[in-house]
Amino acid sequence: MGFIMEFAENLVLRLMEDPKERDRKFREHVYATKARCDKTLEMWSYPLRPYGFWTFDRHNAQNFWDPQISQVQGRRDPYDDLLHHHK
Repeated sequence: MGFIMEFAENLVLRLMEDPKERDRKFREHVYATKARCDKTLEMWSYPLRPYGFWTFDRHNAQNFWDPQISQVQGRRDPYDDLLHHHK
């Protein structure tokens, strides 16, 4: 009967994976995922348009012509606000 128990024990041990190997694979997976996430975050931080795209005259012209856009907080000239306060 000991022969059967020994056989079963060896069978189970062969079917089980090595905990150190499992831990190594999991760490590799986590590091690879972290690297992919870092790369994705870096790509998301890039501007969608090249530098200088929005400085063309055709884009700025609409900002100056349209009073609804040109008088928005942050777009209007800060010196105009100072002049209005001192009147």
